[in-house]
Amino acid sequence: MTLQRRAAVALNTEDEESFFRDTLAEYGWARDVAGLAEPTLRGLLQPVTELCGFYELVPWRLTPGHLDRYFAGPGKRAHSTVRAKLTKIDGYFRFLEQRFGGEIARRYGAAVESPVDSFNRPRHRGDFGLRIPPSKRALAEFFAAWRLALPAARKYPVAVRDYVMAKLAYVSGVRASELCGVRIGGVHWEQGQWGRFVVRGKGAGGSGPREREAFLFTEGRALLWWYVEEIRGEFTDDPTDPFAPLFPSERLPNAVAMLNLAVAPAVGPDAFRRSLKAASTLYLPGPVGELFPHLLRHACATHLYQGGMPLWDVQKVLGHVWATTTVGYLGSVVTDPETTSLVSSRRAVARLSGKA
Repeated sequence: MTLQRRAAVALNTEDEESFFRDTLAEYGWARDVAGLAEPTLRGLLQPVTELCGFYELVPWRLTPGHLDRYFAGPGKRAHSTVRAKLTKIDGYFRFLEQRFGGEIARRYGAAVESPVDSFNRPRHRGDFGLRIPPSKRALAEFFAAWRLALPAARKYPVAVRDYVMAKLAYVSGVRASELCGVRIGGVHWEQGQWGRFVVRGKGAGGSGPREREAFLFTEGRALLWWYVEEIRGEFTDDPTDPFAPLFPSERLPNAVAMLNLAVAPAVGPDAFRRSLKAASTLYLPGPVGELFPHLLRHACATHLYQGGMPLWDVQKVLGHVWATTTVGYLGSVVTDPETTSLVSSRRAVARLSGKA
């Protein structure tokens, strides 16, 4: 290679690296506008710079093979950590493709394509881009068909537990990890109109786990009462212990059984995800082929908002600190501004006339 050619390559490489730094800044500003806290913003960018720094490549030069070799080798960590990093990397590439895909193709002759593909994508996350939940009717048919099939299940108590968890996740909008951590003593039947239950979820701005009250509503109360009264006692631990998990694991581990402890371990989020995926494959109608817990959370928000619940109340149900976070769950909501305006006007007239 001639000196002139080497200089041209070096100049082009430097230009690509400079452009890469600009895209990182743009991504950070975009997510800042969306309401993310400073520690969260730093965490979003770290996996991208980590992977690019290891190979000394700009993102659009990375392939799925690069990602596989890194996270199977020097970047190998706990599965939950790797899942989180892949989610952040894929999110950055979605931004890169939408905002800069055309410019990168023109300037560098490269196509922007995420190295997180259908083979290395974490299984429980489903499609990373899938945030459009099934319709309310489709979910109603799904849960109805699943419940009808419960009596034929090989392990009836376990099947009912999984069904109740899934429907409660949809009704209340809680996360899988929050639901798995609920204790029997954390259910307060007397609170509010229909009862509430305490969950321990993630805090805003990297503040760590925090407790909040989740809502049962009328459907969730009837469902959970049936489960507690008729099914919960079928498991191997003591269902009267307030510290026992509401949704226990199928059996006591040997060490726990040998020590004769009353409290069983809770079912894990991964087991819950697998049961939901299997049920959705069998019973879910419509274009959405697979359910995962976070999609039920999106469905809860979407269907409550479509049913007329104000945004700030949906925000409270989901436990969000920022309304901008809740808005991100409503991407599939189709509203009619004219109808909404008429309804609001009628409510105002009713209040002024004393008929409200």
